[in-house]
Amino acid sequence: MFKDKFIQYISSEKRFSEHTIKSYSSDISQFQDFLSSEFDITNKVEEISFQLIRSWIAYLLENGINPRSVNRKISTLKTYFKFLLREGVLQDNPMLKVISPKSKKRLPVFIEEEQIENLLNKVEFEEGFVGERNKLIIEMFYVTGIRLSELINIKIKSIDFENNLVKVLGKRNKERLIPLSVNMLKELVDFIKKHQLSNFLFTNLDGNKLYTKLVYRVVKKYIGEISSVNKKSPHILRHTFATHMLNNGADINAIKELLGHANLSATQIYTHNTIEKLKSVYKQAHPRA
Repeated sequence: MFKDKFIQYISSEKRFSEHTIKSYSSDISQFQDFLSSEFDITNKVEEISFQLIRSWIAYLLENGINPRSVNRKISTLKTYFKFLLREGVLQDNPMLKVISPKSKKRLPVFIEEEQIENLLNKVEFEEGFVGERNKLIIEMFYVTGIRLSELINIKIKSIDFENNLVKVLGKRNKERLIPLSVNMLKELVDFIKKHQLSNFLFTNLDGNKLYTKLVYRVVKKYIGEISSVNKKSPHILRHTFATHMLNNGADINAIKELLGHANLSATQIYTHNTIEKLKSVYKQAHPRA
């Protein structure tokens, strides 16, 4: 069903991230398995109608897959069938009649400012290279709001020491510049000089680039020391960065650029947290609240 060619297309031409490619590959495989087991369709993509796609969506929902995850799979199929049209394999797009299920918007989970201050100023990190690196990882996430994939790929040459900027490579290989605080830059300079780093900013003891699971473990460990939030991931620090910026008066369009969002709608989810904070302040401060 042209899966291999599709994966090659989103990898080489669309330049999707490794994580996205794995997700798309898994989604297509699940869709193929469903068509094969339920309708005995294996290779003939022209036999796939919007009714069959709707059946798969219904099957997923009935089996407890949440609407958010289902919508991601629908997005995969939209890209897949556009590719088949582009290749001339199909003449009509069955996805045009497919309606995505509504999903509840989840407010981004974030860490309170006082908790972040405790993490960076009071929590004890282990001594030596690993402890210093781990603290810088936490601080870099919070100070810049970057993604995990962006952080592990930062090289020394990506840092503009004169202008207090760091260049990161985001989704779709889009570059953007993010300001660094004076204190953050000083810590980076000291860290680089002390450990004689020359290539990647964050490495293992053997000098190789960090892998994602290690960074996850580092973030989970230290967030767990100051917060009871359920999900203790690097993305929580990204949410925290955006929420704290908004709460302290930053323009939402500026936050959009700092986060590397393609659309403002992706950034606007953070305004809900700000509104909730305003409500809380109102209830505490107003005599008739």
